[in-house]
Amino acid sequence: MPIDVVKILLPTAASFVIGILATPILTGFLYRHKMWKKTSVKTALGGGEATISSKLHNDEERKTPRMGGVVVWGSVLSTTILFFALSALFPESAFAKLSFLSRERTWLPLFALVAGGLFGLIDDYLVCREAGTYAGGGLSLRVRLAFVFSLAAAGAWWFYTKLGMDSIHVPFVGDANLGFWFIPLFIIFMIGIYSGGIIDGIDGLSGGVFASIFSAYAVIAFAQGQVDLAAFSSVVVGGLLAFLWFNIPPARFFNSETGTMALTTSLTVVAFLTKAVVVLPVIAFLLIATSASSVIQIASKRFRHGKKVFLVAPLHNHFQALGWPSYKVVMRYWVLSVVFAIMGTIIALIG
Repeated sequence: MPIDVVKILLPTAASFVIGILATPILTGFLYRHKMWKKTSVKTALGGGEATISSKLHNDEERKTPRMGGVVVWGSVLSTTILFFALSALFPESAFAKLSFLSRERTWLPLFALVAGGLFGLIDDYLVCREAGTYAGGGLSLRVRLAFVFSLAAAGAWWFYTKLGMDSIHVPFVGDANLGFWFIPLFIIFMIGIYSGGIIDGIDGLSGGVFASIFSAYAVIAFAQGQVDLAAFSSVVVGGLLAFLWFNIPPARFFNSETGTMALTTSLTVVAFLTKAVVVLPVIAFLLIATSASSVIQIASKRFRHGKKVFLVAPLHNHFQALGWPSYKVVMRYWVLSVVFAIMGTIIALIG
């Protein structure tokens, strides 16, 4: 048991330190090459002029770089490689017991993290160049969703055929065997959680929320005896804390697509590996609420002759439009994210 705890905590600390040390190099590059969005949001999701959103974001005046999410998945990847290398170089030492890279538990979430991060990086680069396939720059939503769908389909196939997993645990009921329906369920969850990535809209917001979510799954995995997966989830938290150190107001950079795509796709994989996917909407409730607020807003404007439910979507921007200072929105989201993470963890463990 003590070595299992060290296996989780030491790589987490290493991920944080790596992220802190790497950030000045990354930010120097981003500011030198002016890697920020050159224009504010002009068009709302459902069409029409986004007057409130453009005032809230004010991208052209802030000149804050995107691509900050590289700190998160870069720290996780570096930490994973570091401890794997140490275990290979010193097989007779304590380092041999600290590598958390395993085919059954961490290859898939690590692949999703890095693949999502790299694809999101392409989108961020195009946004910063003002050269994309839609107004505003970057890859179109259709292209990004197609990538997430493909990644989800590949992941679902791996779970179903390679790992032999076709069931999920329903709290207080038991395991539910889904058979082939496991595959479409996996795809639906990954796309749904990815859509919640738009929570990256205020300095410090996404980092704190995602840290709570991955902490919850680290606890769940550890309670299940999946130490490698618990270590991976905790190492993600370490990378997020390093990112958050520089993302609190005034942010040095934004998480942006490279961060949110990496985190949401990897999170889905972790949830299915623990079979605690039913509690994912509880643990990640703020992601679901953020995505739902945008869907509700678009539907309302389309079917209620332009009438809106929120002053502006997504939800955190609505609170800003009401007059809440950004720090109040962020702090309250952090509190709620911890509360929902605790609630979901309890349900997962006793159910």
